[in-house]
Amino acid sequence: MKFSSILKAAVFGAVATTMATSAMAAETLTVYTAVEAEDLKKYKKAFEAENPDIKIKWVRDSTGIVTAKLLAEKENPKADVVWGLAATSLMLLKSEGMLEAYAPVGVDKLEKAFVDGDTPPSWTGMDAWVAAVCVNTVEQAKHGFATPTSWKDLTKPEYKGHVVMPNPNSSGTGFLDVSSWLQIFGEEGGWEFMDGLHENIAWYTHSGSKPCKQAASGEAPIGISFAFRGAKSKAKGAPIDIVVPSEGVGWDMEATAIVKGTKKLEAAQKLVDFTVTKQANEMYNKGYAVVAYPGVAKPVEHFPANLGDAMIDNDFEWAAVNRKDILAEWQKRYDSKSEAK
Repeated sequence: MKFSSILKAAVFGAVATTMATSAMAAETLTVYTAVEAEDLKKYKKAFEAENPDIKIKWVRDSTGIVTAKLLAEKENPKADVVWGLAATSLMLLKSEGMLEAYAPVGVDKLEKAFVDGDTPPSWTGMDAWVAAVCVNTVEQAKHGFATPTSWKDLTKPEYKGHVVMPNPNSSGTGFLDVSSWLQIFGEEGGWEFMDGLHENIAWYTHSGSKPCKQAASGEAPIGISFAFRGAKSKAKGAPIDIVVPSEGVGWDMEATAIVKGTKKLEAAQKLVDFTVTKQANEMYNKGYAVVAYPGVAKPVEHFPANLGDAMIDNDFEWAAVNRKDILAEWQKRYDSKSEAK
């Protein structure tokens, strides 16, 4: 063998060994999430570019399913981090003693409303999403119904079979709707309202964004969803109006936390450090109009100007504590119209 060939072989072997050693040294974090699937690749790429020794393994599903999975694994946790789950779900997990308290580097720069009140916090918020109603104007003209201006309007006979909304057992958006109605109308009035709404529901989806997507495509005339999805659909040319009901609207935060019992605590802390950075919040702003880092959020075309005033004073702790009972009652009353999973 020529000397040059020997040298090339030696160099190749050294490089291969280095790459193999690096790959073996990389730590893999199992991260549970309910973040929209289209956003996961960019989050993973940005974090791993800054932390090449840590890899993310996503386990993604809707909010209700991820929450139920975490609770089922309480005695034997499989996740290291939860990145992108409703704050009400994380408050429930906190009450069960399932979160590792940690103050990420830079947490003091976030809006206080997005940070757990304990010191150190058990969770940190990322962004907020707010309920709204998407109305397809083409379908509206075809069926001849008026534009609803309130939640109670949606119980009128003219909307029968025209409304879709998320199932709160599987969707965080669905749960914020239901928990907000119980706060807006009171417990008895809330269930009475939902009884009337159920009469007009065509089906319940297992995704919070899907009702607005279906309204945008004309598959359903009216979708109870969240405002940002409506604004994005309208910006793409969908014939929809975004309605902010006059009684007020529910909202929730996506949030992040370390799962207690993780054997990869240092790596998990690095990931949570990244989730509160300005860079991360700029990425959140691509999918949400309201983010935790002040000054980052940019105006969103077609986003309702009065939405901030309509956001209710949401009692997140009450919603978290009563989540199980609320979902059980909803399931008993209305699940017959849910889409197949």
